[in-house]
Formats: sequence, C-alpha cells, structure tokens
Amino acid sequence: MAISEQEIRKVALLARLELTPEEARLMATQLSRVLEYMELLNSVDTQGVEPLALAVEVTNVLREDRVTPGLDRESALANAPHRDDECYRVPAVLGET
Repeated sequence: MAISEQEIRKVALLARLELTPEEARLMATQLSRVLEYMELLNSVDTQGVEPLALAVEVTNVLREDRVTPGLDRESALANAPHRDDECYRVPAVLGET
C-alpha cells in the first residue's frame, strides 16, 4: 500500500510539522515501505496461535511493601536553603503573604 505525498503533507499539518518537499517525498517512501511490511505480516497464518501481551515470561520483581519509619522533621529540613521552624520556605507565587 503506497502513501502519497499529499497524505504526508496532511498528516504533517495535523501534527504541526513543517516538511520540505524533499522530506515529504522521503517520508512517503519510508511510510509506504512500513505499510508494505505490515501487509506482509497480515499474510502470516496465525490460526491456533494464542495472543500474547508480552513475548517473554515476566514476573514481579518488586519487593513487598514494608512500613518503615520516616525522617524526623529536623533531618528532612537539614539541607533546606530557606526554612522556618516547620517547613521549607519558597518564594511566593502570587506575591507576598
């Protein structure tokens, strides 16, 4: 299945891409090759083949959740460039408060 330069320009416009005529020709050629390959894959007999989500067996490699103590306030604020007794201090976004 071939894709035309006009179709490439339309998709480029929708994607807000600016393509030169040379780039549009190149994209048309490359995307046509991709579509031809997809047609080849469509001709493969998949009768009796079970659908897969992944090509390899995957197991959960994450550790179990464990409750651990958090940092105390002083440790959490130790490297803060600006702070008060309880919190980080950051510049006001909407003016002084």
